[in-house]
Amino acid sequence: MKTYTEKAREIPVAAEVDVLVAGGGPAGFAAAYTAAKNGASVLLLEQGGDVGGMSTIGLMSHWVGRADSKLYHEILRRSADRNPGAYQGVQTRLINTEELKTLYLEMLEEVHARLMLYTFVSDVITDNGAVTGLIVENKAGRQAILAKTVVDATGDGDVAARAGAEFQLGRENDKKMQPMTLMFKVGGVDVENAALPGSFESLVETEKGELQALAKQLLPHPAGHVLLYENILPGIVTVNMTNVTGADGTDSGDLTKATVVCRKQMEKIVAFLREFVPGFENCFLITSASFMGVRETRHFEGMARLTEQDILEARQFPDWVVKDAHFNFDVHNISGSGLDETGAQKHFSQQKGYDIPIGCLIPKRIDGLVLSGRNISGTHMAHSNFRVMPICVGTGAAAGAIAAIAAKSGQKPRDVQAADVQAVLLG
Repeated sequence: MKTYTEKAREIPVAAEVDVLVAGGGPAGFAAAYTAAKNGASVLLLEQGGDVGGMSTIGLMSHWVGRADSKLYHEILRRSADRNPGAYQGVQTRLINTEELKTLYLEMLEEVHARLMLYTFVSDVITDNGAVTGLIVENKAGRQAILAKTVVDATGDGDVAARAGAEFQLGRENDKKMQPMTLMFKVGGVDVENAALPGSFESLVETEKGELQALAKQLLPHPAGHVLLYENILPGIVTVNMTNVTGADGTDSGDLTKATVVCRKQMEKIVAFLREFVPGFENCFLITSASFMGVRETRHFEGMARLTEQDILEARQFPDWVVKDAHFNFDVHNISGSGLDETGAQKHFSQQKGYDIPIGCLIPKRIDGLVLSGRNISGTHMAHSNFRVMPICVGTGAAAGAIAAIAAKSGQKPRDVQAADVQAVLLG
């Protein structure tokens, strides 16, 4: 491979803050909001043009799973209050993506958190092994932003990886990762009479055959399942049916190929819906997500590690920073459509919530940095549970509390006491 030696140059310091958050998805928003609400000066960085990640520009239809997070329930309540009609004042888990984009901005403004959109994190600044800031690129060029504490809410753990934090890709035995999906919406649906299978196990018999079997037979591999979700707006359904396997979400080339594959699948999926799914006879594509839905990439080595056994046993930790987290083992088939061959999702029956300890958010050997969202420390199977958005809000809020306490007290994040974080989250 050819190399190019970049000339050394001085770059401007665009800002100095207590807490710098990289990534504006549910976890990043929660971290920035919580840190700012607790007195820290905060700057939130996002490479896209909106806050919210998968909950907004990723076109997720609804919040799945749960966590005992005051901030998560505030988002639900305030989202409902913004939507007229039947949902007003009701804590529905359905998402109006455009309203949620604005709500996130309003909430960040309320706590005086600064925001920098259209900004890509390109490197980390370190001092004696501790992260002390980030190098960013945007329309203004290359800039440095200095911080007392940095929160990695990039999903893929880009900041932690560049800082040298130890990680592994994908599942433990072969490094393979869950497939990617590009979400999209169709309009013109007769929702009252529509078939809406919301899980891989949802079998719908029609005059032309069972829908899951038809999809597996007729849609281009690795697509081949039917997942359709009602929308908060009339006549619209969110479609979770594109599928790309064998792709690495930390590789821009793979992300590009995945986007091309998914867009080609979308046309055939819409034709399939019109032909075979009741209520979709006159449906049409109205919008698609502006970035790929990546389920799994890096799993970091933290001071603690959440395992599938912790979840199955609904473990309670005295040093918790997230309480009553719950979902199933949502492992999509790594080699095709439908469920993973382990059957972990299909046979998951544990209904009790589990805790996430503070050590899962602290990289084992890197100071000045806090993990949040789906890049916290956990096994492949545990990750398939805690990666969902309500739990990411929970870990994001915890990360923001840890970062604010560390920045204001001069402590390293690893020295912050869980009891102090709990006091913030319960306050």
